[in-house]
Amino acid sequence: MVLRRATHAGSWYPGSKKALQEAIRGYFTDEKFGPGEEPLTLNKDERTIIGGVSPHAGMTYSGPCAAFTYLNLFKERIPDTVVVLGTDHIGYHKIALMREGEWETPLGNLEIDEEVSKKILDNSKIIEADNSLFTGRAEQEHNIEIQLPFIKYCSHDKEVKIVPIKIAGTREFKTMNVIAIDIAKAIKSIKKDIVIVASSDMSHKQVMDSNQLKIFKEIDFVAIEEFKKLNPEKTLEAALKTSICGPQTITTMMLICQNLSATKGEMMQYYTSSERTGSIGGYCVGYFSGIILK
Repeated sequence: MVLRRATHAGSWYPGSKKALQEAIRGYFTDEKFGPGEEPLTLNKDERTIIGGVSPHAGMTYSGPCAAFTYLNLFKERIPDTVVVLGTDHIGYHKIALMREGEWETPLGNLEIDEEVSKKILDNSKIIEADNSLFTGRAEQEHNIEIQLPFIKYCSHDKEVKIVPIKIAGTREFKTMNVIAIDIAKAIKSIKKDIVIVASSDMSHKQVMDSNQLKIFKEIDFVAIEEFKKLNPEKTLEAALKTSICGPQTITTMMLICQNLSATKGEMMQYYTSSERTGSIGGYCVGYFSGIILK
């Protein structure tokens, strides 16, 4: 069995089950940067919230923002499967998924949904199965891993599965559109409740004063406004003019959701690392939580 280790546990987020549970609970109940409430599920028959953007920085910084995304994705009902779209920071240039196995977290392992991954592979001539994008040297990559404790935390006693997909080989809208159609087709063909998460931080830049911070945020909001209009192509155009690290994950998630009858996007939260730490003067990162609805 393929096992992807939780290589960033103990550094990017707490490494023990108890400490991680306490940390995530704190992100949800944070009333300044987080949603100010624990995730509860209404067990509705129908789902309207089908996708979301979640940041992937160290949890101390981005955790409260990510909590908004998972609060919303899990509040109507706990999904059967979460498709997690990730980027790459270490030099792989492929579009591939993890077809089988498990991904370790301190809260318990998450199983790969082999039925969904196989269906995606059957539908797509672009997406391939390649464990080298997730194991070995690729375990240095954090952006998918940082999402998984939130999924496990919000799942409660349900065994939610995942399909990690790394979109690292393209910035072309045409390619994103094709793979989005492939993934959406697979989702439609399976009688499961499936949601999609795009892992991405927003801009990264040196910010030395409040005026620079204001400009920094204005640049991010150009992309966010297009996200809210559910305009994937314009979102990509805006994102590629910034240092947003996952323009392809956000765009592909939006395209998948459009193919699943989405009608609009909503911003749940946005703040910067400068605001989170209360210190302006140095490297700054933007964190965005947004959801896509039918």
